[in-house]
Amino acid sequence: MRTNRFVHSVGGKGLNSAVVLSHLSIETTTIGFIAGSVGQDLMEIVESYGIRVIPVWVEGTTRTSHVIADKKNSIHSHVIVGEMIVQSEHISQLVHIYESLIDQADSVIFGGSVPKSVPPNFYTKLIPLAKARGIPALVDAQREVMIESIREKPDIVKMNREEFGWTFDKHFASINDIVREAIAFHKEQGLKNFVVTMSRDGTLAVTEGGVFLAKAPEQHPVNAAGAGDAVSSALAVKLNQGASWPEALRFASAVGAAAVLTERTGDVSMDAVTRILPQVELKVI
Repeated sequence: MRTNRFVHSVGGKGLNSAVVLSHLSIETTTIGFIAGSVGQDLMEIVESYGIRVIPVWVEGTTRTSHVIADKKNSIHSHVIVGEMIVQSEHISQLVHIYESLIDQADSVIFGGSVPKSVPPNFYTKLIPLAKARGIPALVDAQREVMIESIREKPDIVKMNREEFGWTFDKHFASINDIVREAIAFHKEQGLKNFVVTMSRDGTLAVTEGGVFLAKAPEQHPVNAAGAGDAVSSALAVKLNQGASWPEALRFASAVGAAAVLTERTGDVSMDAVTRILPQVELKVI
């Protein structure tokens, strides 16, 4: 297989969100496990955006996701390699860094899975520290990590529809099925806000103040990786600025749609956001 060209970009939900936030002119600090020469390369890419990174260096290697983008047919395939080995002292180090910075935060995004050597309840050690200070916490994860995390009732639980389905054994034949299941799940779990991204079908938010569905016009994607992470970032920003859920959801949908138009994961053109935003449809359910 031959490719015409390739680009290096960040990967992982947390770093994707940080890159999006940099395009939204929001100062961020990223904390995470980093390993090997791939980790060194990753640090350089993230720092090129002006993002402050505090790494916890561990054994093994930072994983690499090879995104194969067929631009003609809008098909994207992912081949992921690499594994980090995280020891208990590494976990303690990250928690200590987090505790030293949490008072400076406006909001916190917990993004993605954790390495196999990290307990799936890892986020449950960190979410309460934010909640105790009144700092909004958004968790975007799946499977055991999400199952454990929702026990701490973060301010926003966010998943895409595939993650929602396979994590909680849900089956959807239509958008109406997703809406019904999401509303029931929100009530059963006692969540504050539950967000489900559904690609071209829009973004659903089941909130304490109502149920909303925002849908941006369909785009011709260049690289769809990280679009959901763009939604997380935009929601965190707008809600922190005091926007209503409908307003925040419309903006997040526009940012998520704009994110698929760039080659590098997490990159967002604000000109594209400005163009897409007036075309976002919002439905109150």
